[in-house]
Amino acid sequence: MSDLPRKAVTRTVKLAALPLGLAGRATWGLGKRIGGKSAEIVARELQQRTAEQLFRTLGELKGGAMKFGQALSVFESALPEEVAGPYRAALTKLQEAAPPLPAATVHQVLTDRLGADWRDLFEEFEDKPAAAASIGQVHRAVWHDGRRVAVKVQYPGAGEALLSDLKQLGRFAGLLGPLVPGMEIKPLIKELRDRVSEELDYELEAEAQRIHADAFADDPDVFVPDVVHQGDQVLVTEWMEGIPLSEVIADGTQEERDRAGQLLAAFLFAGPARTGLLHADPHPGNFRLVLGEDGRTRLGVLDFGTVDRLPGGWPKPIGRSLRMTLDGDAEGVYGHLRAEGFVRESVELEPDAVLEYLKPIIEPAEAEEFTFTRPWLRGQAARIADPRSPAHQLGRQINLPPSYLLIHRVTLSTIGVLCQLGATVRLRDELDTWLPGFAPAT
Repeated sequence: MSDLPRKAVTRTVKLAALPLGLAGRATWGLGKRIGGKSAEIVARELQQRTAEQLFRTLGELKGGAMKFGQALSVFESALPEEVAGPYRAALTKLQEAAPPLPAATVHQVLTDRLGADWRDLFEEFEDKPAAAASIGQVHRAVWHDGRRVAVKVQYPGAGEALLSDLKQLGRFAGLLGPLVPGMEIKPLIKELRDRVSEELDYELEAEAQRIHADAFADDPDVFVPDVVHQGDQVLVTEWMEGIPLSEVIADGTQEERDRAGQLLAAFLFAGPARTGLLHADPHPGNFRLVLGEDGRTRLGVLDFGTVDRLPGGWPKPIGRSLRMTLDGDAEGVYGHLRAEGFVRESVELEPDAVLEYLKPIIEPAEAEEFTFTRPWLRGQAARIADPRSPAHQLGRQINLPPSYLLIHRVTLSTIGVLCQLGATVRLRDELDTWLPGFAPAT
């Protein structure tokens, strides 16, 4: 493969094979059960095969398909455990790995974007990629001044591939919905499509990374690599060593899990206040645990291709609504949600019912510290997804204003990662410090 599979018909056929393959495997499973295998064994084999095909298809296509897979991967904690296992391993692979582009293709991109003498910019350049993501892959190198750097090279045809994939995925979003109960797939795909142009623009990404690097310079808890050089479809940044959060999730000690969770929660809420930007791609592949010279563990942050611009920090209505919910002020929170457009004018709801709907969701902000777990998230997802539950009926009448869409997804994604970590976090401390309107009135 010398390029992304760019022809629309080729990519459409590959993506369409996902639901078709699922139907075929269901038929195969029925045959196995008739042949004497137990339903449990057949179900496990079906899930494993589905997970393998999902990773193979999304990973090979890269582009929007892989971007969707990465976004989906942080929500595997919401799946029932008997279903989550096979998907967990396959989707986690999407966070940091994909079939790489050949060296010749990478060299051609560097020649086109940095000039025929691009090698003079580097003392060393490793052809084998260190990581591969949805629209580009990263190579280790040594800059001409001796600094170790990461060279991010955008895949040829990435823009066309992103739009083609996400359009096709939108067509059978209903079939993918059961992967994450309680989450609507169509709005997620639409939001990803809306961000395509920004993510392809490495100039915007470099600007966002520089802003974060400046804001968190010498910070004891967060490390952001500096931008070394930025060009069209090529971005060079300082290299960052560290333990990927995906490894902490898989094999980390409880101390590492708790530290990673606290740092991630702190970055989520401090970032907008300190930079005016919200890092909007919080999957584990974009974070590292980095050991500083002082022996203190910091959160290393990568990939600023998708950000939400919040010049005033977190919107104050979020903090006020959360505080009213914690205080049990049903009338207050209902009126506030109506004023902000979360409840349309044509909809009438019972304030007490709205409060009961919200209270379990904000449980992590109620205690001094809270342990995020997969069972807790599965319980939340099941409560909202069950058509028979009052929470499901009420949730369908809640509106999400467009200005809050990305904030909502980032928050949910971060909670998903915290549950993958199984981290105990002092979330309320971060809310008190960084979330306007949350601190109780004095």
